[in-house]
Amino acid sequence: MHIASLLPPEAVVANLSARDKKQTLKMLAAKAATLTPLSEREIYSVLLEREHIGCTGMGGGVCIPHGRFAHLKKLQAVFARMEKPIEFGAADGRPVDLVFLLLSPISANTEHIKALATISRLLRDKTLCDALRKAPDAKTLHTLLTSDRGEDAA
Repeated sequence: MHIASLLPPEAVVANLSARDKKQTLKMLAAKAATLTPLSEREIYSVLLEREHIGCTGMGGGVCIPHGRFAHLKKLQAVFARMEKPIEFGAADGRPVDLVFLLLSPISANTEHIKALATISRLLRDKTLCDALRKAPDAKTLHTLLTSDRGEDAA
């Protein structure tokens, strides 16, 4: 799985300014709606429902909100570095400042799991996360995320 196939340059936000988890999800839904045939409302609703099942904060200041959609033809991602870390309910209690949103077609079971695994593996790399936190702009963030680290042979 190649991150570049999920994350076009226009899907990267360098300094997302949100006050809380709900506003973050709403802003990411708005961004994703510009990249997919889905509405902001539909995306936001699915993301909120998923968060009620269990928090997608994986610790270390990182979260991977995700959802499945009937009217989506291919996987789509949005990445945001928060302007200021926000409380997300992660198991380690640490506020989140790196958010990697994944939207998948309902029919893409294997691809969804592979993409989540690739993103999770990528964002467990502390050196990469440090570089993402220091990156000056969205272009640099995209380059860091889609370098060879963002590949998975699976």
